[in-house]
Amino acid sequence: MFRKLRSIVGKLWCTLAHRSVMWPVHGYYTCRRCGRCYPAFAETPLRAAATLMLAAALALLASPAHAAGKPNRPASAEAEAVLARFIAAAESAPWATESIEIHASLPKLEKTGQLKAIRELASPSQSSFAVLERAGDRTVEEQVIARYLTVNGRAPAGPAASAAITPANYKFTYKGFIDDGEYFAYAFAISPRHKREGLIKGELWLDPLTAVPVHESGRLVKSPLASVRHVSITREFNVRDGVVASRLTHITCKERRVGKAELVVEELPVAPPAGE
Repeated sequence: MFRKLRSIVGKLWCTLAHRSVMWPVHGYYTCRRCGRCYPAFAETPLRAAATLMLAAALALLASPAHAAGKPNRPASAEAEAVLARFIAAAESAPWATESIEIHASLPKLEKTGQLKAIRELASPSQSSFAVLERAGDRTVEEQVIARYLTVNGRAPAGPAASAAITPANYKFTYKGFIDDGEYFAYAFAISPRHKREGLIKGELWLDPLTAVPVHESGRLVKSPLASVRHVSITREFNVRDGVVASRLTHITCKERRVGKAELVVEELPVAPPAGE
């Protein structure tokens, strides 16, 4: 009984106090703060009288803790210092080996597909994929997933020199301090200096303590394929102990033959076997 009550209170706390929900994977949303999972297309069972009764009390408890960890509103110079730290590490080596899981859909055709693979960095300009599992509609695999793999096979998973978020490729404009109730970040508008494949026009959010990116979003300034246009990207970073532990990317685009396409791509580093 106590365990069930603790689970209910925990989910209620997450619903009220945590506002960093990741894009859905396997049909579930995941809270980036506490790791709790919720069905992506189901009603939340806690939207009842208990929510209203406990909301005020939990909010009062959450507010002081959140405020205690909030730094003073940063000056532009402090934000620029964090940006400089990010840029210094921007061209670090990408993950040599990573697991990748893709969930894709064609909403107009009501078709979906999935793929699991291991990606290895074969050279500074090329990566290879070893497919572990595939499922779903063949049209989605051929028109969406296969094209994504083709484009990403031409470049490393992490920043390459021509697409890295650095002053050589982007102009940065400080937009302000982000406090969404879950975490703090410095927001910068990023604008490409060149119309080149892999560059986006949008926003970059940096953690004020570690200078690690927590959020990127925007639109590609140049489509990687002639048949694809209006490519929008939102990428969330799961940061643990000041290091990116995983990436979750949501991509939407329009394909000339099949209409709107959506992808959710989850990437995690794979540690080499012991002794290597």
